[in-house]
Amino acid sequence: MAAKLNLDKLDLQIIHEMMETAEISYADLGKKLFVSGGTIHVRIKKLQEFGIVKGTRLNVDLRQLGYDITAFVGIYLEKSSLYDSVAQDLMKIPEIVRLNYITGNYSMFIEIVCKDINQLRNVLHDELQKIKGIERTETFISLEEGFTRNVQVAPAL
Repeated sequence: MAAKLNLDKLDLQIIHEMMETAEISYADLGKKLFVSGGTIHVRIKKLQEFGIVKGTRLNVDLRQLGYDITAFVGIYLEKSSLYDSVAQDLMKIPEIVRLNYITGNYSMFIEIVCKDINQLRNVLHDELQKIKGIERTETFISLEEGFTRNVQVAPAL
């Protein structure tokens, strides 16, 4: 959309509350913010239309589902102009859950989640290394995720 949405205090409060507890009903959120559930519904729809709210996600403990390996990989590209084509190829690898185009030593940085070290080896050796445009990679295996959190977009009520 070409137009830019001007967010007001209520929009920011809705975003803040939904980031904390996305399963809250519009009616309950409306009560908490002293507006109607219909107002919350209209605001959420507006935020979705402008691409500010991009759906909801279930926060799952992947380790409990058997995904024991998280790795981060710095990717050196042969040329930075290859970013788009390499990104398209990386998107085809389901174990890659995040991609960032970055400054610094690497051209790209990805996060990979795997069930075990053999699956990680397969992704690194059999899939990543075969993508045209990737010169080399450097892999970092996460030993533990200390925390993850959302950015505070509005002061707590």
